[in-house]
Amino acid sequence: MNTTGATAAPAPPGESETASATSTTKPNASKTPILSARGLVKTFGRVVGLDGVDVDLYPGEILAVIGDNGAGKSTLIKCLTGADIPDAGTIELEGKPVSFRRPQDAREAGIETVYQTLAVAPALDIASNLYLGQERRRSGPLGSVLRMLDKKGMRDDALAAIQNLGIGTIQDMGEAVERLSGGQRQAVAVARAAAFGSKVVVLDEPTAALGVRESTAVLDMIKALRERGLPVILISHNMPHVFEVADRIHIQRLGGCAGIITPQSHGMPEAVAIMTGATTLEESPGATAA
Repeated sequence: MNTTGATAAPAPPGESETASATSTTKPNASKTPILSARGLVKTFGRVVGLDGVDVDLYPGEILAVIGDNGAGKSTLIKCLTGADIPDAGTIELEGKPVSFRRPQDAREAGIETVYQTLAVAPALDIASNLYLGQERRRSGPLGSVLRMLDKKGMRDDALAAIQNLGIGTIQDMGEAVERLSGGQRQAVAVARAAAFGSKVVVLDEPTAALGVRESTAVLDMIKALRERGLPVILISHNMPHVFEVADRIHIQRLGGCAGIITPQSHGMPEAVAIMTGATTLEESPGATAA
C-alpha cells in the first residue's frame, strides 16, 4: 500500500519529517495537536479511500482539506468524525486515543460536523434545529417527570449563539428553517456546530451552492470560530475561500496526502497543480519570500 505522502503535519523539533508530505513552514511545531491521526486506511472493496493518511489539527487554527473528486477528502472526515470506521490507523483527541464507532461518539467527545447535506429539519424552527438531538428539558418535575422541554431557554440560548457569530439576518428563533435562505440555513448549521463543538468543528463544503453575499457571511463565521479559539477543519473546492481563511492546507490526492502547504508558502495555481498531480510538493517553487 502506498504510504508516500502520508505524513500530514509538521513534526515536533527533534523528529524526522517526510519532505513529500510537509511544507518547510512549521508554524505549529511547538504546539500539541488537539486532533491527530496516524496511518488512516479505509478501503471499500478494491477501492482505496485512504492510503495511510496522517493529519494534525492544532488549537485555534483553520485547517483546509482540498483535493479532486475521489481524492479521499470526505472519507478522511468521516473517519475522523465516526461516520466511517477506519480499517487501520489511530486517532487521538487532546493526546488521548479515541475510537469513534458512530457520529454521536464524536459529538459527545466535543467534535461537531456540518456535512454538505446540512442535516437540518426544514419543518422545525431554528431553535429546535440548533438543539436537534441535544434537547434540553425544563428544571424540576416538569422536566424530570413530565419530560417537558425548555423551549424558552433553548430559544434564548439559540439567539445568543446566532448573535455570537455575528449573524444579523436571523432574529426569530421560532421561524421554520424551510423559510430561510440557503445562507441562513448554513448559518444555523454552523451555529449549532459552534454551540456544541467544544473542541473541534468540521465543515464540509459550507459555501457550496451559496451566493457571494451568503458565502462571505459563512466565511466570517468561520473566522469568528477561530477568534474564539475553536479549531476548524474546512473541506472546500473553492480555492479563493480556502486561501482567504486557512492557516494550513492539507492536499489529498489518490487517497493519500500529497503535502501540507500554507497560503504564505504557495499560491493557488501551485496548490491546484499539486492537487491534480501536475507537480509535486518538492517540485513546486512555493513563495520565494515565505
